[in-house]
Amino acid sequence: MSDLRIRPVSDADLPAIRDIYNHYVRSSTVTFDEVESTLTDWESKVARIVAAGIPFLVAETEAGELLGYALGQPWSPKSAYRVTIENSIYLAPSAAGRGVGWALLAVFLDRCRDAGLRQVIAVIADRGADASIGLHRKAGFVDAGRLLEVGEKFGERLGVHFLQKSL
Repeated sequence: MSDLRIRPVSDADLPAIRDIYNHYVRSSTVTFDEVESTLTDWESKVARIVAAGIPFLVAETEAGELLGYALGQPWSPKSAYRVTIENSIYLAPSAAGRGVGWALLAVFLDRCRDAGLRQVIAVIADRGADASIGLHRKAGFVDAGRLLEVGEKFGERLGVHFLQKSL
């Protein structure tokens, strides 16, 4: 997309981020969350991520329409894991298939390298997330394992794929 801009998150982005995420909470199994998030939830999350020096980026059009976001969170609270994060990437439904995810993930990984991170782990649902698995593999993530039936949503038993990228 020629009019795509990728930049760090700002407080003004949080309502759109909340709305994008809650769409997936309500309608899919790509997140195991079952309760919609609030602006307060997102304010706290952004504060934790930024304080940890981990990238949180948004993708928007030149006109300011937020199309998606990518963020990292600590993989574990144990200090030895400080160079490893779990990433998440979510797109507005209107952005799917337009190259936004690829552009956002590429910049996100560059920012992770710049931040001194060395490993990025993607934890992806084993149903309804084929596009996410494909995106991560295209970006060089490799299969690192799978857990079967560790969650349940909408009456379905769900597992997760682990993919990992060394930076």
